[in-house]
Amino acid sequence: MGQDAEGTQAMIDSYKELFGLDKPLWQQYLIYVWNMLRFDLGYSIQNYPKPVMEVIAESLPWTLGFVGTATILAFVMGTVLGAWLGWAKGATSLLIPPLMVFSAAPAFVLALVLIYFLAFRAKLFPLQGAYKMMTTPDWSSLAFWQEVVHHAILPALSLILVSVGSWGLGMRAMMVTVEGDDYMTFAEAKGLKGARLFFQYALRNALLPQITGLAVRLGTIVSGSTLVEVYFGYPGLGTRLNRAIGAFDYYVIYGIVFFLVVGIAVATFIVDMLYPLLDPRISYAGG
Repeated sequence: MGQDAEGTQAMIDSYKELFGLDKPLWQQYLIYVWNMLRFDLGYSIQNYPKPVMEVIAESLPWTLGFVGTATILAFVMGTVLGAWLGWAKGATSLLIPPLMVFSAAPAFVLALVLIYFLAFRAKLFPLQGAYKMMTTPDWSSLAFWQEVVHHAILPALSLILVSVGSWGLGMRAMMVTVEGDDYMTFAEAKGLKGARLFFQYALRNALLPQITGLAVRLGTIVSGSTLVEVYFGYPGLGTRLNRAIGAFDYYVIYGIVFFLVVGIAVATFIVDMLYPLLDPRISYAGG
């Protein structure tokens, strides 16, 4: 027993040295910051000796493909629907209540409902996974792509239905606000047609807050889909983050959160560059 205890202690000491836990706390922090600047996220504790970057690289494409596509589709559908609801007042009485219900429902609750009715009962979609269990991934095969899309429809639908409601209600509110502005009144007084008023005056200006919201939504793409990915057994960053939290794999948690922060910064920067294309009052030209 003594020999086993000594071996265990030696293993603990070697792990402390490997992960830098034998150094003072301030020194650990400086090393951590320096490694972050070099995108060196260390090694995964749960999947040692696999680097954290490799762990993230395995899951990132699945999240970008599934959640990213669902977010863009929900944004486009919700924005178009909300703009129409704000412009055509007579249609709001039937569509506003369903949008409010879906926008208030958590995505993971809707995911459970879709799993039960469309996957378990109707058997129209698979219960979980990104592809069949016995399938070998082959991205050059059209059949594999079809299988991936079929598995992604249900989890994407749970995100789209929830997001369309919030995007639609937000866009409708902006359209109602924009219609009361002075430039809209002036454009109507000039005799401009309804289509030009809608696309060039109302829609273009009402889109600005929506674009900002899209940047923030894209930056937090993982946090909003974690439970959905877990319920569907989808091998994305959300599932990876959930497993890392359960296994106390701090380095993977740090790495995923770091990518979230970088994602928000990059998405915000891209939106800032796009603003002059949407609003001619904004210009980054010198002088």
